[in-house]
Amino acid sequence: MNTLINTQLPEFKAQAYHNDDFVQVTHETLKGKWSVLFFYPADFTFVCPTELGDMADKYEEFQKMGVEVYSVSTDTHFTHKAWHDASETIKKIKYPMLADPTGALTRAFGVHIEEAGLAYRGTFLIDPDGKIKLAEIQDNGIGRNADELLRKVQAAQFIRENPNEVCPAKWKPGSSTLKPGLDLVGKI
Repeated sequence: MNTLINTQLPEFKAQAYHNDDFVQVTHETLKGKWSVLFFYPADFTFVCPTELGDMADKYEEFQKMGVEVYSVSTDTHFTHKAWHDASETIKKIKYPMLADPTGALTRAFGVHIEEAGLAYRGTFLIDPDGKIKLAEIQDNGIGRNADELLRKVQAAQFIRENPNEVCPAKWKPGSSTLKPGLDLVGKI
């Protein structure tokens, strides 16, 4: 399996439900800013609304960091609207909900489950240059935590601005970083 880290965001075009409207989102939409693609199995399910609700609760923090969030499933944009209208949790969502009914986007990111036509829980961070900086895929029974993702985005943004430093485990903004070099080898 090849990694997606530091590869270019693939070209795509998708319909989305966003702010009570249907809009088109493409790879061009993501250019020039930080973006998170947050793949999930399906609308009207169980773990998915807990994750999407958690992202909705943290959305303002992502926005303050200059990050746009896009949820993605193989449902249609019509299904996204119906779920938004039916669920109090999903009504909180202010970020675009991308539709991938053909599975093109889920396949491009390696999260498509062929026999089910659904996606695994995949999280991808794309930098302003269109390079994938974080790629996490997990089994569908394991829910994600938006706070963990926020910290990782903060670290990615920090190292982009400070290319000679790295962020150690549990790093948070304001914490010490490391400057790789011979003087650190074997001393940590």
